[in-house]
Amino acid sequence: MDMGRESRWEKDAMSVEIVFALVTAALLAAVVFAATLALTLVLGVSGSAREQMRGAGALAGGALGVWRVVRVLRRFDVQRRQGR
Repeated sequence: MDMGRESRWEKDAMSVEIVFALVTAALLAAVVFAATLALTLVLGVSGSAREQMRGAGALAGGALGVWRVVRVLRRFDVQRRQGR
């Protein structure tokens, strides 16, 4: 077997880690957006302020989702390079 190529186990582990990163990122983004939406309802915000808060919640959720994907995949890469 060629030592320069990844084994099937390594490819499967990478696939699982990618799915884990995407699912947790989606959940994190949804929670942040839901919290922002709940805050607008609790505070009784209406009109353009409500739309701006929704936009800010969507932006924050998306940014945190991307951060989560990058963080999980970087951690996986560091562990893979260390041979763990």
